[in-house]
Amino acid sequence: MNIRTMTINDYEAVYALWMSCAGMGLNNLHDSREGIDKFLKRNPDTCFVAENETDIVGIIIAGNDGRRGYIYHTAVHPEYRKRGIGKALVEQAMEALKSCGINKVALVVFERNDTGNAFWERMGFAAREDLVYRNKEITKLVRIDT
Repeated sequence: MNIRTMTINDYEAVYALWMSCAGMGLNNLHDSREGIDKFLKRNPDTCFVAENETDIVGIIIAGNDGRRGYIYHTAVHPEYRKRGIGKALVEQAMEALKSCGINKVALVVFERNDTGNAFWERMGFAAREDLVYRNKEITKLVRIDT
């Protein structure tokens, strides 16, 4: 298994991987090729893919705002789970964020995503009960549920 920095040339394979994983909650703007390209340009050293000999089998999208790190759309292909790929991707992203001077990382997981929530709990990410997550769309988003 090889873990390397993601490039926009990986987009089609990454998108196909996301679509193979239930509960991803993608949307038409942020998760489009253009949206991911914009994110990678802003965060060129903190997003990673895991690949076997021929395919991308894992992905982690991570970035920061200069103060706090954020993780998005982490996925491992269902056929490659329970092999330490997700853990290795998280460790790689956390090291990259640390090298950017980031000391705290946040993420959001859909409540219904039992697999994702169990994974993040094992990775040491605690649920916060003292926050209310809020957002407001500036441009109408279309959800692409997997």
